[in-house]
Amino acid sequence: MKTFKLSIFAIALGFTANVMAQETYESAKIATEDLNGTARYVSMGGALDALGADLSTIGTNPAGMGLFRHSMVSASFGMVSQGDAAKSDFVDATNMSFDQVGFVYSKQTKENSFFNVGFNYHKSRNFDYILSAAGSLNGTASQNKLSYMKMAEGYLYPSASGSGQPYTPDWDHSYSSCSQLDDMYASNLFYASGEEDAYHYQANDYSLTRGHKGYIGEYDFNFSGNFNNRFFVGLTMGIHDVHYKHSGVYTENLVANLEDISSLTVYDDRRITGSGFDIKAGVIFRPVETSPFRIGLSVATPTWYSLTTTNSLVMKDNFGNAAYGGETYDYKLYTPWKFGISLGHTIGTMVALGAGFDYADYSTVDNRVINGEYYDWYTDSYYNSSSEDVEANSHTDRYLKGVCTFKVGAEVKPTPEMAFRLGYNVSTAMYDEKGFKDGTLDSPASYYSSATDYTNWKATNHITAGFGYNIDKLSLDLAYQYTCSKGDFKPFMEYDATKGEFGNFDRVDTELVSDNVFVKPQQVDFKRHQLILTLGYHF
Repeated sequence: MKTFKLSIFAIALGFTANVMAQETYESAKIATEDLNGTARYVSMGGALDALGADLSTIGTNPAGMGLFRHSMVSASFGMVSQGDAAKSDFVDATNMSFDQVGFVYSKQTKENSFFNVGFNYHKSRNFDYILSAAGSLNGTASQNKLSYMKMAEGYLYPSASGSGQPYTPDWDHSYSSCSQLDDMYASNLFYASGEEDAYHYQANDYSLTRGHKGYIGEYDFNFSGNFNNRFFVGLTMGIHDVHYKHSGVYTENLVANLEDISSLTVYDDRRITGSGFDIKAGVIFRPVETSPFRIGLSVATPTWYSLTTTNSLVMKDNFGNAAYGGETYDYKLYTPWKFGISLGHTIGTMVALGAGFDYADYSTVDNRVINGEYYDWYTDSYYNSSSEDVEANSHTDRYLKGVCTFKVGAEVKPTPEMAFRLGYNVSTAMYDEKGFKDGTLDSPASYYSSATDYTNWKATNHITAGFGYNIDKLSLDLAYQYTCSKGDFKPFMEYDATKGEFGNFDRVDTELVSDNVFVKPQQVDFKRHQLILTLGYHF
């Protein structure tokens, strides 16, 4: 029976963890947003950017706040539930959610002009999600074998400690693209003792269950104006508060070997916390004075994030032998610019119609390495300097794409007190279908990675509906949202021995004697049901 050695990575990491950028797939989780906010906004698919007069437009088209003619306060809460979710000890499939609270103070300056001040908090990202996947490895692939092939291609530079003994890598990262998992496999496995032809503990199959949990809270402060009820402007400054964590269990069932190691399980826990800020601006105008038809334009700067991530990693075999790793580091992440155009029209007091288009190029997400802390004598303060992670950003540029979001919504009010709403919102795929989590990058994004799996998600659809009722100055709104997407999951990147390349290939290896590392993609689903209740008071 093989005895695991304590991973040296857990010890060495404490001296290098302060220089880090995040890799593409982790960054994408932080850079994106959900359709969330007030019940009216959600039930109309978010198509209120030109119609305005809703607190949620503070973060999409700030000029929408300029359409308020009365002050108001509102709060939203509800429930989210993941359909067909596997059981997880880390996160429940159904959770309560506090989604929004805000107010606007409206001050009339002229007969048809207003100056408004507003604040709104909303949960821009809800991370609650259980990912489950399982598939065959055909007895020819494994994470350990992949680490070995990285060594064979020169991405790890180990020195053998003896025939049939574990390899001890050279962890000078200026010469080696290796991760925490590479370290664990290199220090404890690679070969079964005395049987180099066993191909590095290949596996028959794998299974993964990971629970994601947390949120990004957005705090928006807004100034807006209404000029003669025809031209509206708004400016919003936002602060973003990140709380993300996941816990995963990944198991491979190995082919027969002399060590009788029948399975390896990797436990991966990660936390990301931090904050960021952005600025958003917008205008809405009515081209024809006698028509309620209006056009909206908006722009949002990148969100400039300063983040900290902490992870722990444990690998165990079926005998209970274990190796450990983990680290904490700081980094910066800048999301892309976002642009929007929207249309709105009302028919009397009974019908409101909205449509919108947003665009953000996620290939421009900027992963940044913190160079160190510096002193500014002029302000008598310290600040962190950062620089672009060229390798990580090159990978992001290649495998993330521009995302177009289309949204339409309608509201019908059969009586002044009652409203019925429908909406639809769809975002195109962010990930290139050939994208993969590259563990060979000469970047801290690879050095400190603790998970190898990735999912290339396709388009995301939101189908929404809602109901509203007003009682004097009190309003009650209810919304239902169904969100769905499909993705192609792989437990690790692949290796094509004929090309000597790592990537995402459309092949499955069935020959035990091959150096190839191929795995068939598994389709995974994201299905979420959400109920939102908003209580508002106008004054």
